[in-house]
Amino acid sequence: MREPLPADMFDELCPSSLNPIRFGDKWAALIIRCLEHGPRRFSELRVPLSRVTPKVLTQSLRSLERDGLVKRTVYAGATPRVEYQLTPLGRSLLGPMASACAWAQEHWDELLDARESYDDSSRLGRAG
Repeated sequence: MREPLPADMFDELCPSSLNPIRFGDKWAALIIRCLEHGPRRFSELRVPLSRVTPKVLTQSLRSLERDGLVKRTVYAGATPRVEYQLTPLGRSLLGPMASACAWAQEHWDELLDARESYDDSSRLGRAG
Protein backbone atom coordinates (compact mmCIF):
# COMPACT_ATOMS: atom_id res chain seq x y z
CA MET A 1 0.00 0.00 0.00
CA ARG A 2 1.29 3.43 -0.92
CA GLU A 3 1.65 6.24 1.56
CA PRO A 4 -1.11 8.81 0.82
CA LEU A 5 -0.09 12.21 -0.45
CA PRO A 6 -0.37 14.87 2.27
CA ALA A 7 -3.15 17.40 1.71
CA ASP A 8 -0.79 20.26 2.66
CA MET A 9 1.99 19.10 0.34
CA PHE A 10 1.76 22.42 -1.55
CA ASP A 11 0.86 24.89 1.16
CA GLU A 12 0.34 28.39 -0.22
CA LEU A 13 3.49 29.43 1.66
CA CYS A 14 5.54 26.70 -0.03
CA PRO A 15 8.52 28.02 -2.02
CA SER A 16 7.20 26.16 -5.07
CA SER A 17 4.42 28.73 -5.33
CA LEU A 18 7.01 31.48 -5.75
CA ASN A 19 9.33 29.60 -8.07
CA PRO A 20 9.65 31.70 -11.25
CA ILE A 21 11.13 28.71 -13.11
CA ARG A 22 8.30 26.82 -14.82
CA PHE A 23 8.31 23.26 -16.08
CA GLY A 24 5.42 22.93 -18.52
CA ASP A 25 2.24 24.67 -17.41
CA LYS A 26 1.49 26.22 -14.04
CA TRP A 27 0.73 22.88 -12.36
CA ALA A 28 3.15 20.53 -14.16
CA ALA A 29 5.96 20.73 -11.60
CA LEU A 30 3.55 20.04 -8.74
CA ILE A 31 2.11 17.03 -10.57
CA ILE A 32 5.61 15.72 -11.21
CA ARG A 33 6.42 16.08 -7.49
CA CYS A 34 3.27 14.11 -6.63
CA LEU A 35 4.41 11.29 -8.93
CA GLU A 36 7.99 11.30 -7.65
CA HIS A 37 7.54 8.24 -5.42
CA GLY A 38 5.43 6.13 -7.75
CA PRO A 39 2.18 5.91 -9.66
CA ARG A 40 -0.93 7.73 -8.44
CA ARG A 41 -4.61 7.73 -9.32
CA PHE A 42 -6.38 10.94 -10.28
CA SER A 43 -8.22 11.02 -6.95
CA GLU A 44 -4.90 10.77 -5.08
CA LEU A 45 -3.49 13.70 -7.04
CA ARG A 46 -6.54 15.79 -6.18
CA VAL A 47 -5.67 15.75 -2.46
CA PRO A 48 -2.54 17.95 -2.50
CA LEU A 49 -3.65 19.68 -5.72
CA SER A 50 -7.01 20.80 -4.34
CA ARG A 51 -6.56 24.31 -5.80
CA VAL A 52 -6.55 22.81 -9.32
CA THR A 53 -9.92 22.15 -10.91
CA PRO A 54 -10.43 18.60 -12.21
CA LYS A 55 -10.62 19.97 -15.77
CA VAL A 56 -7.28 21.79 -15.48
CA LEU A 57 -5.64 18.80 -13.77
CA THR A 58 -6.80 16.59 -16.64
CA GLN A 59 -5.42 19.08 -19.18
CA SER A 60 -2.08 19.24 -17.35
CA LEU A 61 -1.82 15.45 -17.15
CA ARG A 62 -2.60 15.15 -20.87
CA SER A 63 0.03 17.75 -21.68
CA LEU A 64 2.62 15.92 -19.56
CA GLU A 65 1.66 12.66 -21.27
CA ARG A 66 1.97 14.29 -24.70
CA ASP A 67 5.45 15.55 -23.79
CA GLY A 68 6.49 12.03 -22.75
CA LEU A 69 6.91 12.95 -19.08
CA VAL A 70 3.95 10.99 -17.69
CA LYS A 71 2.54 7.60 -18.63
CA ARG A 72 -1.19 6.91 -18.25
CA THR A 73 -2.09 3.28 -17.61
CA VAL A 74 -5.65 1.96 -17.72
CA TYR A 75 -6.33 -1.20 -15.72
CA ALA A 76 -9.42 -3.08 -16.89
CA GLY A 77 -11.43 -5.16 -14.51
CA ALA A 78 -14.58 -5.18 -12.44
CA THR A 79 -13.64 -1.69 -11.27
CA PRO A 80 -11.45 -0.14 -13.99
CA ARG A 81 -8.86 2.32 -12.78
CA VAL A 82 -6.30 4.69 -14.25
CA GLU A 83 -2.87 5.49 -12.85
CA TYR A 84 -0.32 8.09 -13.81
CA GLN A 85 3.41 7.63 -13.37
CA LEU A 86 6.58 9.39 -14.40
CA THR A 87 8.43 8.09 -17.43
CA PRO A 88 12.24 7.97 -17.39
CA LEU A 89 12.16 11.34 -19.17
CA GLY A 90 9.85 12.73 -16.49
CA ARG A 91 12.10 11.36 -13.74
CA SER A 92 15.04 13.18 -15.33
CA LEU A 93 13.33 16.47 -14.39
CA LEU A 94 13.43 15.72 -10.66
CA GLY A 95 17.05 16.92 -10.27
CA PRO A 96 16.58 20.24 -12.08
CA MET A 97 13.30 20.79 -10.22
CA ALA A 98 14.98 20.19 -6.86
CA SER A 99 17.62 22.78 -7.80
CA ALA A 100 14.93 25.29 -8.81
CA CYS A 101 13.03 24.70 -5.54
CA ALA A 102 16.22 25.13 -3.50
CA TRP A 103 16.94 28.37 -5.35
CA ALA A 104 13.41 29.67 -4.67
CA GLN A 105 13.71 28.75 -1.00
CA GLU A 106 17.07 30.53 -0.74
CA HIS A 107 15.68 33.66 -2.39
CA TRP A 108 12.21 33.50 -0.79
CA ASP A 109 12.40 36.92 0.89
CA GLU A 110 13.79 38.63 -2.21
CA LEU A 111 11.05 37.11 -4.39
CA LEU A 112 8.32 38.20 -1.98
CA ASP A 113 9.79 41.72 -1.73
CA ALA A 114 10.07 42.03 -5.52
CA ARG A 115 6.50 40.87 -6.08
CA GLU A 116 5.16 43.15 -3.36
CA SER A 117 7.07 46.12 -4.77
CA TYR A 118 5.85 45.39 -8.29
CA ASP A 119 2.24 44.97 -7.16
CA ASP A 120 2.41 48.23 -5.15
CA SER A 121 3.83 50.19 -8.09
CA SER A 122 1.30 48.64 -10.47
CA ARG A 123 -1.58 49.70 -8.22
CA LEU A 124 -0.19 53.24 -8.03
CA GLY A 125 0.28 53.35 -11.80
CA ARG A 126 -3.32 52.33 -12.45
CA ALA A 127 -4.70 54.80 -9.91
CA GLY A 128 -3.03 57.77 -11.60
